[in-house]
Amino acid sequence: MNIKNLMMWGIIALLVLGLFNLFQNPNNTSSRDLPFSTFITEVDKGNVTSVDIRGSEVSGTFSNGTRFKTYSPNYPELVQKLTDKGVAITAGPSEDGMPSFFGVLLSWFPMLLLIGVWIFFMRQMQGGKGGAMGFGKSKAKLMNEVKGRVTFKDVAGVEEAKEELEEVVEFLKDPRKYQRLGGKIPKGALLVGPPGTGKTLIARAVAGEANVPFFTISGSDFVEMFVGVGASRVRDMFEQGKKNSPCIIFIDEIDAVGRSRGAGLGGGNDEREQTLNQLLVEMDGFETNDGVILIAATNRPDVLDPALLRPGRFDRQVIVPRPDIIGREAILKVHAKKIQTGPDVDLRTIARGTPGFSGADLANIINESALLAARKNKRIVTMIDVEEAKDKIMMGAERRSKVITEDDKKLTAYHEAGHAIIGLNVKIKNIKMHKATIIPRGMAGGMVMWLPEKDEDYQSKDQFEGMIAMAMGGRVAEEKIFGKDKVTTGAGGGGSSDIGKVTQIAKDMVTKYGMSEELGPIAYGDNEEEVFLGRSITKNQSMSEETVQKIDKEVKRIVFEGYQKAQKIMEDKIDDLHKLAKALMDYETLTFDEISNILYKDTYPTRHSDKPDQNQGSGKKESALGSIGLKPKLT
Repeated sequence: MNIKNLMMWGIIALLVLGLFNLFQNPNNTSSRDLPFSTFITEVDKGNVTSVDIRGSEVSGTFSNGTRFKTYSPNYPELVQKLTDKGVAITAGPSEDGMPSFFGVLLSWFPMLLLIGVWIFFMRQMQGGKGGAMGFGKSKAKLMNEVKGRVTFKDVAGVEEAKEELEEVVEFLKDPRKYQRLGGKIPKGALLVGPPGTGKTLIARAVAGEANVPFFTISGSDFVEMFVGVGASRVRDMFEQGKKNSPCIIFIDEIDAVGRSRGAGLGGGNDEREQTLNQLLVEMDGFETNDGVILIAATNRPDVLDPALLRPGRFDRQVIVPRPDIIGREAILKVHAKKIQTGPDVDLRTIARGTPGFSGADLANIINESALLAARKNKRIVTMIDVEEAKDKIMMGAERRSKVITEDDKKLTAYHEAGHAIIGLNVKIKNIKMHKATIIPRGMAGGMVMWLPEKDEDYQSKDQFEGMIAMAMGGRVAEEKIFGKDKVTTGAGGGGSSDIGKVTQIAKDMVTKYGMSEELGPIAYGDNEEEVFLGRSITKNQSMSEETVQKIDKEVKRIVFEGYQKAQKIMEDKIDDLHKLAKALMDYETLTFDEISNILYKDTYPTRHSDKPDQNQGSGKKESALGSIGLKPKLT
């Protein structure tokens, strides 16, 4: 039991004792008040046996044992009268001294209770730091990682960022090496990158490598409901840094306090702006903070105040991007060391199949694979587990328990086969089919998964056109097999659907990338609508109605050309469509090699069919789309 609990129980015990002392009657007899005249009458009658005189207060006992008390005025003959009647008299000074401790405690209890409640709420609002009057104290925590220390060996996939920060670490270890040439220690480094790329991890690695005091705080910890608190905390934080110089101060999510002053439709926040002003002064003001290096992280550099970004405050901006294929493989190796993997686990294949994944996403894949293997009571994690974890994260968990009819299963098989056939024949550069499935995953009724053979920074016009044709393959297959009157909502239903995707691709080609001969190499993307406070507002009204109509016309032309291209390929490859759709209905999931063997060699997989036993009833695997009457999206 900690000290706080002991103190609380002690206070409760004191209060109980005080209440007991207050209400306890030592003599267990009642005492009644008498008028003084009645008291004199009873004395004359001889009914009083004893009295106790304490100043002007008189108490005593009647002959029948009843106790009484009264107040005596200035009556000089009282003692003589009592003596004549044979009354036993005791006397003493009046009880006008200090009240008992318990009496004082009980009388002040309501006030103490109010003060205690006020202190409790103040501590809650301040996060419990520094007591009720510690509003202006910094909430930065001094990190001392004896166990679980992170170094640059634990950071992978961001080599350029590591090189930038390694120089800061070397400066902290041996500043004279740089000062001999007149160089100054950098005052700040801003880590910029998407969420999950490892900005905080790199900052922890800097602390682990430099072996200097490392203070960490969040940007939101500066701003409170009290005016001036944030600025006071900034001052206190840098005071702590000076006392522990050389040291590193890490501010996570600095955009919470470093936003541009006076920006936004609602005006600036005075408290936040005061905090930012104090931060600017502390970083590069009249006073020097030698040996105090500030490292901050944000994924919103566009909203930061320009004064914060200038050299002298943040001398360098370190970009922490999403890793490429080599970086992804290195990150997977770092996290794979923490689990038991089998010899068949090929992290290069996983890295190739996860373009655009951040470090946090890759760590999640490794963790999910370990959980899946444990669920299956395995002792090691195999490649099947890692692949399943990757597919689960990318496409959603399989919904094998969903029940569908054979008609819906056939529709899904032809829809996905249509995507696959068109994709195999448009030959999109550097993209290879990975697998096709009609097992529902997430919100999708089925899926054809494509993987890039290498990371690409640029995409060409013919790639976009091939992607549009491939996305329309499912719609074209439905029309070809079931007729235009039987087309379903599988290709529609929102921005994540086939039609939504091709529309967005075509719009980007026209308005962003200048890939339209009609409109030319001009960007029209500034006339987009944004939502603010529930209302739709327009950023730029520079486009004329005529230009908007031309954009719509070009978008429609590009989409319909892709649609017609898919129709032409489908007419030529109708036999392949039937062949692949039948195989999907039999096996439910096919890899690229299996699809190639089926289409070009008439060789079918030797594995057992994933098709469920029709005698199992309607519960398990009759098929995969849904018994609630709503068709899921087909992708």
